[in-house]
Amino acid sequence: MIIVMDHRVGDDKIEAVLVRLERLGFQIHLSRGVERTIIGAIGERGHLIGVDLEVMPGVEKVVPILQPYKLASRTFKEEGTVIRVGNLEIGGDTIHVMAGPCAVESREQLLCAAQMVKDAGATILRGGAFKPRTSPYSFHGLEEEGLELLAEAREATGLLIVTEVMDARTLPLVARYTDILQIGARNMQNFFLLREIAKVDKPVVLKRGPSATIEEWLMAAEYIMSGGNYNVILCERGIRSFESYTRNTLDLTSVPVVKYLSHLPVIVDPSHAIGKWRFVPPMAKAALAAGADGLIVEVHPNPVEALCDGPQSLMPEKFAAMMNDLRQVAAVMGRRMP
Repeated sequence: MIIVMDHRVGDDKIEAVLVRLERLGFQIHLSRGVERTIIGAIGERGHLIGVDLEVMPGVEKVVPILQPYKLASRTFKEEGTVIRVGNLEIGGDTIHVMAGPCAVESREQLLCAAQMVKDAGATILRGGAFKPRTSPYSFHGLEEEGLELLAEAREATGLLIVTEVMDARTLPLVARYTDILQIGARNMQNFFLLREIAKVDKPVVLKRGPSATIEEWLMAAEYIMSGGNYNVILCERGIRSFESYTRNTLDLTSVPVVKYLSHLPVIVDPSHAIGKWRFVPPMAKAALAAGADGLIVEVHPNPVEALCDGPQSLMPEKFAAMMNDLRQVAAVMGRRMP
C-alpha cells in the first residue's frame, strides 16, 4: 500500500507515520515528489487489522497497490523517474544513446569505437568485458583487462560506460569500473544476483528476458528496488517468437505499456532484437516514436572481424547517419538529443 501525505505536512508527522509502520512490521520506502510525499509500505495486510492510518495527522489517504510490482508501479510514483548518472539524466526530455562494440576485444578496437560513437553523438559507451555466450567455445571477454580498457576509454573521451555483470562473484569488480551496471537478458531472473546488485549504489540497465512477460520483467525490477536501489532502467531487447528471419522479435508495444504501468525509464536495444545491422536504424527510429527514453546500439569499427555479434553491429558511418535521423524523430516527439 501507499500512504499519501498532505503536501503541507512537516517532517515530524512523516516520521511519526514511518515509526508506526515499522512497528507494525512493514518495509518502508519513502518517495518525496514535487507535489506530494508518498510512503510505500510493503508487508502483510494482516498487520493492519484494527489499525486506521488515515486518522494520523498529516495522512491524506491510504491506497492499496493491486499490482504485484509495488515500487515499480505508477501507483507508487505517479511522475516518471529521472535517473541521474554523472552529468546525464535518463528518463527526462533528453534521449541518450549508449553505443559501442558487443565485446571489448582490444585497446585499439575500443578506443577507436569510443571516439567514433562520441563524435556521432552517443553519451554512453557500451562494451562487454564478461560475455555470456551460448557456446563454451566462443569468446567470453577480456574480463578485468576489458574493464581497464573501458575505464581508459572513458578517460580519453568523457563518455560514461555501461557493461554487463554476470554473477555476484564478479559484481564488486565490475562495479568498481563502470558507471552503469547491466543485467543481461539471461540473468533477468537470477534472483540472487538481483538481490546483490540492489546493494550497489549505481544505476542498473535491466534487460527483458527472451521469454519474459511484462509482469515478470517488472517483478525483476522490483527485486532490485525492494533491496534499496531505485535507479533501474528497463531495456526491451526483443523476445523469442516463432519468427526465425530475425534474431528475436522486437516488442515495441512493451514501451508504451511499461511506461503506462511503471514510472521507470525504458530504453530499447534494436541490435539484439533484430540481429541484422540493416534493420537496426529503422527500428531505432520506431523505438523513439514509441516513446523510448534511449537506445543501446552495437557499433564496431570492423564488424566483419568482430569476435562477437558482428552481423548486428553498425559501421561507424552507418551509426552517424542513424543518429542524424534520430535527432529529427526526437524533435517530432518533443524530445531532444545531445
